[in-house]
Amino acid sequence: MADRQALDEVVRFTSDLIRIDTTNRGGGDCRERPAAEYAAERLAEAGLEPVLLERTPGRTNVVARLEGTDPSADALLVHGHLDVVPAEAADWSVPPFSGEVRDGVVWGRGAVDMKNMDAMILAVVRHWARSGTRPRRDLVIAFTADEEASAEDGSGFLADRHADLFEGCTEGVSESGAFTFHDGDGRQIYPIAAGERGTGWLKLTARGRAGHGSKVNHSNAVTRLAAAVTRIGAHEWPLRLTPTVRAALTELAALYGLEADLDDVDGLLKKLGPAATLVEATVRNSTNPTMLSAGYKINVIPGEAVAHVDGRYLPGTEDEFRATLDELTGPDVDWEFHHRTVALQAPVDSPTFARMRAAVEEFAPEGHVVPYCMSGGTDAKQFSRLGITGYGFTPLKLPEGYDYQAMFHGVDERVPVEALHFGVRVLDRFLRTA
Repeated sequence: MADRQALDEVVRFTSDLIRIDTTNRGGGDCRERPAAEYAAERLAEAGLEPVLLERTPGRTNVVARLEGTDPSADALLVHGHLDVVPAEAADWSVPPFSGEVRDGVVWGRGAVDMKNMDAMILAVVRHWARSGTRPRRDLVIAFTADEEASAEDGSGFLADRHADLFEGCTEGVSESGAFTFHDGDGRQIYPIAAGERGTGWLKLTARGRAGHGSKVNHSNAVTRLAAAVTRIGAHEWPLRLTPTVRAALTELAALYGLEADLDDVDGLLKKLGPAATLVEATVRNSTNPTMLSAGYKINVIPGEAVAHVDGRYLPGTEDEFRATLDELTGPDVDWEFHHRTVALQAPVDSPTFARMRAAVEEFAPEGHVVPYCMSGGTDAKQFSRLGITGYGFTPLKLPEGYDYQAMFHGVDERVPVEALHFGVRVLDRFLRTA
């Protein structure tokens, strides 16, 4: 069981890490090194030998290995990213990089995404050093750069250039799962992630005939682009159920005493009430137009117009995704992947999932653990290149009324101290037995 010092340290480490501004604005505009050095120092104090690795100066990753008691067991990767998205201080109730602890809550950018998990990992490892505890299997601990952009300086760089550091790893845990979801009717659900939709960020380019805005122009690039964007935004993607989502629907239906009618998923989702939000974004692919760019003067028809679309696709559907985009864009608009990552799926009947479930249930016996698929993506996509199966497991016990999903990239991001304490206890229990 995690000791009092571990509970104090997880709060302090979360606050300290928030105060280190690691804003990732994209395009290489970020410097994670101070946070990486902070994490490495805490690991070294616990007797580990962390290494700091960079593809680009200042974009620093930390990797360390903790030997387990069973040398025949596969290793487990435990990872968290150090960068955060930008925060506009004028919009916040507290300065976003203050790390302020107020009324039992830690405030600041990264409190949930995901310096809280980084702090939990550090607190658990240091607790083990004090108590002489060792996990069953080797743990490879990684704190990464650049997750909030391309991951090229972070997990992608580690997977491509330093695969030897992850030797023996077959599974990994990171964000985001095992948090309390209150359904509004007294139930507490703890979804553990066992899959991620693939990322297909798209760039659309329409070309036409440039000319005067007062003239007839049947080759208007803006018109062509607008038509394609409208088709894409209005497209109704067909239902596609992965094994993880099937398991989620089945377990949620059982929890609510419903028949798991997977021939009428939309009808079932309506019956699940608020709990449907755990699943509804992952029963289909999606394409949401997000950016438009064209022209330089109101009376000049441009020869080119560009749009960007946030596309996401389920495991096993990338070919369908590509073919559908070919149809929706039509002959007058070209499209390409601006950024692409694979879709992931992890077994929900594995011993590791069972141990995560047991760890949560030990400290939240009133809770109901269910599997789910993330609508977005994590560093697990990059580590999957090494054959590592990824799960989302950042345990937090959250009060009713706390909107966990709104904390991600949101204003006034914060995490309750008690949630961090719960996370350390659960993570300690899981990692010791994993």
